[in-house]
Amino acid sequence: MTEKPRAADPGSGSAPGGSAAAGQAGGEEPRVVIRDNRKIKSDGPAATDAGADVPAEGLVEEAEVVVDEIKVESTSVEGPPVVDAPAEPAEGEGAPAVGGPLGAELEALRAELDERTRDLQRVSAEYANYRKRVDRDRSLVQEQATGSVLAALLPILDDLDRAREHGDLVGPFGTVAEQLTTALGKFGLTAFGEQGDPFDPTRHEAVAHQTSADVTEPTCVQVMRRGYQLGERLLRPAMVAVADPE
Repeated sequence: MTEKPRAADPGSGSAPGGSAAAGQAGGEEPRVVIRDNRKIKSDGPAATDAGADVPAEGLVEEAEVVVDEIKVESTSVEGPPVVDAPAEPAEGEGAPAVGGPLGAELEALRAELDERTRDLQRVSAEYANYRKRVDRDRSLVQEQATGSVLAALLPILDDLDRAREHGDLVGPFGTVAEQLTTALGKFGLTAFGEQGDPFDPTRHEAVAHQTSADVTEPTCVQVMRRGYQLGERLLRPAMVAVADPE
């Protein structure tokens, strides 16, 4: 059997046997040649030697097949699943009604929320009224306490008035009397009842009556004891003598 000549390696540029022999003869290192030992079906007879070289046309065809397989594998990489977005409801369509046990529970929660809101509003109104009532009662109690103290000092003021009429409020005693009257005035104490004032039965207490041609209406002609009031509150009426017109 005669041996077929081997085809030249396309990448080496020369026959492998000659290049190896030339390299060994020249003292150079032998080149490493990679061969494709896979069998390629062809019309010609199959190579009997396992190390036989394949034709150039076979290498090109095999390379094209490998490239095609690589392309197919690269395009078949599995990625994350694509999930279609839910379709948006068309314009004019309302939200779907909630029914069943969930809808009943929602209605119960709404009813309870409304009831709690009404309770909160009622409690807030009651608290606001309570605060107003407490403030009003506090002011009333304070006024009553102040009035009680001032009413206890009214006899002292009457003695000062009588001493002033007799001319006894002179010197240091007169100065103390004026300071006391000023201090009580800061608490809202005011005196009323002067000679010539019109008679007012709600503020004056008439202890004597007479007729006079000099008056056209009931008039206080004599003040026996002055009256006092605290703000709008009457502490004591004035004791007067009244003259009626003839």
